[in-house]
Amino acid sequence: MPGLIVVTLCYAVLCAVSPFGACRKCDGWGFAVWQGRKGRIVRGRECRRCEGHGMRLRLGRRLYNAVVHLHRDGNR
Repeated sequence: MPGLIVVTLCYAVLCAVSPFGACRKCDGWGFAVWQGRKGRIVRGRECRRCEGHGMRLRLGRRLYNAVVHLHRDGNR
């Protein structure tokens, strides 16, 4: 049980320090990459998940932002 608390706190610190992570679909490239028939690396279309940025908002940061917006809207 204490290990779970430590892991949760470490993830919270990671989300606070670095809210963006590399996109899992394109591995942070922002576009698809594959090998052509001659073995050369070919650039493909922009990644739809990250819209070509290569970065995505972490789940913990997304939850934190939702809670902050909910609190802000409730106290107006």
